[in-house]
Formats: sequence, C-alpha cells, structure tokens
Amino acid sequence: MLVTRPEPDASDTAARLAALDIDATLCPLLTHETLSTSLPDAEGFAALALTSANALRALEERHALKPYRGLKVFAVGDRTAEHARACGFADVESAGGALADLAERLAHAKPGGPIFYPAGRNQSGDLAKSLAPYGVMVITAHVYAMNPVSALPDKLIGELDDGTIEAALFYSRRTAEIFAGLAASRLSRKAQRQLGVLCLSETVAGPLIDAHFVRIGLADYPSEEAMMGLALSVARDQNAS
Repeated sequence: MLVTRPEPDASDTAARLAALDIDATLCPLLTHETLSTSLPDAEGFAALALTSANALRALEERHALKPYRGLKVFAVGDRTAEHARACGFADVESAGGALADLAERLAHAKPGGPIFYPAGRNQSGDLAKSLAPYGVMVITAHVYAMNPVSALPDKLIGELDDGTIEAALFYSRRTAEIFAGLAASRLSRKAQRQLGVLCLSETVAGPLIDAHFVRIGLADYPSEEAMMGLALSVARDQNAS
C-alpha cells in the first residue's frame, strides 16, 4: 500500500501496516518547514488548540514549547494528544476526530480566555471562524508549512500502473488534491480505476472522487486505528480475490 502522509507520520504508518503483514511504499507528498513567525506570550491564554503534531514539532525545533506547557491542550485527535503528552503537557483533551469535532469541543468547554492555535500555513478549515459565533477568541500563529512535492517518482508511477501497489492511504484533503493533480496526466485510466484510495473521511476523498478514482474506501471514523482497520479489510479482500 502507498503511504502519502509526511514524515515522521509516514514511517509510523508503515510500521503499523507491517504489523498487519501489509507491505508499504512510502511517498510523502508534503515536506515539513518550520516558520520563524512571531509567537504570542503564553500569559493570558486559557488553552492551546492543536490540529497537528507538526505544530508541536515546529515549536520544539524553535525551542519555544516551554512557556506554553502550563496551558490545557485541546487536540484534534488521539495521536496529536499523545504527542502533546510526550512533549510535557499535563492537561490534554482529545476531540477524537476532525477540525469540526475540535471546534465543537472547544465551544462546549467555554474556556475562560483566548485560545492559542499554532497552525500550519495551509489549512483546510478555519478554527477561529468556526468558534467566533460562540464567543471563543482564537489567536492563530502559522508556525509551520507543509510544502508539496513537484512530481511523483517514475518508479512509483510504474508500480501503480502495473498493479504492484493496489491501494493508497490518504489522511488529508491536501494530500489527496496533490496526488490527484500529479497523477492526472501520468496514470493510465486502468490504473486509476483499479487503485483503491483509502481516505480518513469523505472530505479527504473529495478531490479523488472529482479526479474519477472509483475505488473509494472511507474510514469508519477519523483516526489512525480506523485507517488500519480499513487497510486490513481491503488487503484481505484483495488476497481473497
């Protein structure tokens, strides 16, 4: 199976696939860049919102995590929550889903002050806009960028065309958009019809559906565990056929 997410998550996913006896081919479609934007003082914030562990990695790289460790963390999902705890945050709550779930959790929490949101430069949603109707102020700082690759390797195109790679995993709408764009002029129609594209959510699947990929698989809920369950199910079906 093709793993499209950026490192180090790609290697983590490959290890999980290996534990399920599924061979993985890594082709991260985004590369991480830490940005040198200014950061707000931690004093006065009620909590920290996280939609990706990449934000923590960027703050770690800048040696800027320490002032924020006393804040309560609202993380988009369990994996990001785990990373926050590993970084020394004591009070961490997972929304267990996607951006909409995080926004809902924050709206119900009614924090007693503004939320600091270290985010990526390219975001598929707007947390501040989502929470504005609830009177929750979000201060966003773009602390990292995920830059797209410019092309798919020739070897990968060959493996997709000849069916060596039977399915691909997509965890974000942006990686799905990048793959659809890069594959459009290079993949054969047959390969496009036969490739299973396994997606974290319907939103992630959108660009692939628009690009006429037809073997769409959706995780039962937006988590790594659900994606592994989907991958295992597809692998079993392929082995049976």
